[in-house]
Amino acid sequence: MEYPTSIRYRDYKLEDFLMDEFFIQWVKFPDSNNCHFWEKWIQEYPHKREMVTQAARFIRGVHYSQEASFSDNMYVETFENIIRTTTPLDRKVSAKKTTFNLLSLFSLRKLVAVLVVGFCCWMGYSLMFQQEEVKVAVVEIPVVKKINPAGKKSLITLSDGSKVYLNAGSSLQYPKQFGAERREVQLTGEAFFDIQSETDRPFIVCTANTQIKVLGTTFNVNQEESGKIAVALVSGKVRVNDNKGNQVNLEPSEMLVMEHEGEFYKTSFDALEISGWKDKKLVFKKDTFVTVQQKIENWYGVDVQVIGKMPKGWVYTGVYEDELLENVLTGIFYTSGITYKIDGKKVTINNTK
Repeated sequence: MEYPTSIRYRDYKLEDFLMDEFFIQWVKFPDSNNCHFWEKWIQEYPHKREMVTQAARFIRGVHYSQEASFSDNMYVETFENIIRTTTPLDRKVSAKKTTFNLLSLFSLRKLVAVLVVGFCCWMGYSLMFQQEEVKVAVVEIPVVKKINPAGKKSLITLSDGSKVYLNAGSSLQYPKQFGAERREVQLTGEAFFDIQSETDRPFIVCTANTQIKVLGTTFNVNQEESGKIAVALVSGKVRVNDNKGNQVNLEPSEMLVMEHEGEFYKTSFDALEISGWKDKKLVFKKDTFVTVQQKIENWYGVDVQVIGKMPKGWVYTGVYEDELLENVLTGIFYTSGITYKIDGKKVTINNTK
C-alpha cells in the first residue's frame, strides 16, 4: 500500500484533516496499514497531535460507513418530509409544474443528499463536546538514560549518527529516535560531543541551567558538582544560553566558563587537558592535590583517603595514557617521598613525615 507523504500532511489545518479520506478511514475503520502510518506520522510531528485529536473527535461524532450508501427508501422519506413542510402556495405551484419536478428528480436527489450529509455533520458537531476525549494511538518515543559510575567511560552513538563520549561519574538522557524538528539531550557531568551537521535540526545539550545549541560541531561540556560549567569548542560554532537570558556565541578554540553565581567569561584552552580524557589520557596540569585526588577517584572509581597533610603549594603536572592506578600513583608521589597503599577500591595516601 502506498501511503500519503508526511510533507503533505505537515501543512494540514483542521478542515483539511476533516476532508481527508485516508485520515477518516484511520479514525473510523483502523487497520494495520493506516495505524502504522498515522502512529509514525504523529511521532514525527508531535506539535500536530492536538489538532489530530480534535479532528478525530469530530469525525467520531459523525456516522460513516465503509461504503457510503443512500438508499431509495431514504430518498423517498426525505423527499416526503420536504413536501410536508412546504406552504399551500408551494403545493399549487408544485402541481402546475409536475412535469418540471419529474425532469429535475435527479437534481433534487442530489440536493437532498447534500442536506442530509450537512445535517449529519451538524449533529456530529453538536455531539462532539459531549463525548469522552478521543484516544489517538500514539507511539511514545522511548527515552534512554546512560549513567556512568566513577571509573567507567563510554561511547554513545545517537540515532542521527552523532557520537557522545561520556566521562566517568556522568549521565546522558536522550530519545532513542530524534524528532523531525530538533535533537535534544540532557547532560549531567562531562561529555565530549561530535555532532552530525543538519541545518534543519539543531542539536541542543541541556544542563542544569544552560542550553548549548549547535548544528554540526565538536565540543566538550563539563558541569561540576559546584554548578560551574565549562564549554570548550574544538570545531564549528555553538551558542550558549543560560536561564537568566544571557547568550554567548563561541568560536573554535574558545571556552566559556560559567560560575555557579552566574558570572561567565571566555578563555582559551589546552585541547589535551580539556578533552584528552576521551582518548584515555589522564592529564594533570599544575593541579593541586585536591584536584589530583578528585581526578584519581573519578578515573579509577576508588576512594582516596589522606593521612597527614600535603606540602604547602604542592602541584603536579603529568600525562598518563591508559595506565594502571599503581603506575599513576607511583609517578605522582615517587619524587615527593609520599607513600600510598591500595586496598581494593580504597587508596590511602600517607604523608606523616
